[in-house]
Parts: sequence; structure tokens; C-alpha cells
Amino acid sequence: MRALRRRCFVLAFIGICLTQQAYPQSSASDSSFHPYHVNYWVTGGIIGVGLTTNYLGVSRLFHKPELSRLEIQTLNKDIIYSIDNWALTQDPFRKDVFATYSDYAIVCTVVLPVFLLFDKQIRQDWVDVLLMYVETMSITPNIYEWSPLGPTFQNRIRPMAYYDQLTYDQRKSGSNRNSFYSGHDAVVSASTFFMAKVYCDYNPGIGNNKYFLYAAATIPPLVMGYFRVKALAHFPSDVLVGLGVGAVCGFVIPELHRLQDKNFSLGLYSSSEGTGITMKWQTNFLK
Repeated sequence: MRALRRRCFVLAFIGICLTQQAYPQSSASDSSFHPYHVNYWVTGGIIGVGLTTNYLGVSRLFHKPELSRLEIQTLNKDIIYSIDNWALTQDPFRKDVFATYSDYAIVCTVVLPVFLLFDKQIRQDWVDVLLMYVETMSITPNIYEWSPLGPTFQNRIRPMAYYDQLTYDQRKSGSNRNSFYSGHDAVVSASTFFMAKVYCDYNPGIGNNKYFLYAAATIPPLVMGYFRVKALAHFPSDVLVGLGVGAVCGFVIPELHRLQDKNFSLGLYSSSEGTGITMKWQTNFLK
């Protein structure tokens, strides 16, 4: 997973470089509209701390205790919610194929926001947009790894462990305790909703057509969710929650940067008990 994320960042960086070469910097007359305010020190700090805690969080999730034979034998399909039953009716011998599909899909989707740079208005602020995107891609996995919603606190068993056709060695992995929620889906959703949000903010003239863009932004995470269910990695409810968390991150983080720093400050804290974001809002009448 860590190698996959490094590959995503490398591909995104290459795409940015190629776009910058293809399109030279805009003239000063094109530089009048800047919807975002990015404090490089704060954003850089969030990214640095976020990437570090992300590395630590992933390491923890891959070292959960293995499932015992008794745990696997006592798994009860009858208590699974009806919305999730679909995950228990798949072909277990094709799970690796769909797992590979999902790995390729996440790489392709994470680099999609590079295409924002073909917009002249966005291209003039490419550094700010890039920093916001990396910030989004560092915060989203941290919510997955450290929040009460994620597998650090939740130990839902993956659908894979329910299949008697698979061997005990295939079903016992400690990572099979990480079903809730789908980190793959959260990352893909954050990427596509970030792309839609940034494009809409730089092109307010599209009006209500923005809702079509947000609807389109749900398609890649839904496809990713399909792959993850077919790979026996998640139940449908896991991927829907991942889609929702990613959508919130992809929308809210750019929105926070639209607020001027004189009224709003954003930071990140880390302690032995967890990691989180600090926000401070001060209204004008309190100044």
C-alpha cells in the first residue's frame, strides 16, 4: 500500500511538470481571481505531520492479530445486514483479479486532478492547488487510520473470512479485521470531489451545472466500491461510508481555504492519544 501511494504522488508530480511545460505561465491580466488562500507554513506543517502519522497508522493496521480458527468458525452470516449480503455471494476465486483492478484504479484516480491544470485560471495558482490536494490526500487517510470510524477502533471482519472455499491461511490475516470502512474508496472519493470542488470555485459561472459535476464525481468511487466488494475486501456499507468520508474531505478542505486567515486558522495536533485538526473561528464583531 505504501509503495502504491508513493507511485501515485510520483505520477501526479510528473503530470504537473508536463502540464507546466505545455502551458506557460499566464500573463498578469489573468491573475485577478484567486478563490483560495493558502498559508504555506500551516499547510506545509499539516502535510508533514499528516504524512508521518499516515505512515505510522498504516503500519499499525497491518499488524493486527491474526484471526483464530475459532473466530472464523463462529462467523455468522445470518447477522449481516441485508444491504451487505451481496458481499457474501461473490466468486472467491476471482478476488485477486478485482483487488488488482482496484489497485490500478486508485492510481489512475489519484492523478486525475492533474487535468485541472488545463484550466487557465487554475493553472496560474498551481502551487496552491497542489498543496491543497496533497493536504487533502494526507488528511483523508489519517481520518481513516486514526478516527473512531476507522479500523484502528473498528474490527469488522472482511467478507473474505466468511468464505469456506478459501483456506485458513487465506482467511486468517490480521488485515482482515480492517473491513470498516474502505480506505480505497475514501481516497478516490476525496480526489474526485476535490477536483469537482476546485473547478466549480474557479468557474462560478457554471451555476447549477456544478451539481452534474458533483454527480459525476461519485462515479469513480462507486466503481472502486464495486471492485472492493468483488475483491472480498469490504461490504457495500463499508464502501458507502468511505465514499461519504472522502467526499467531505474533498469538498471541505478547499472550502476552508476560501476563508481568509484573518477570520480563520487551521492547524494539526498530534499526541500519544491520537491526531486531529484544530480550527479557530473569530467573527468580525469580536475583533
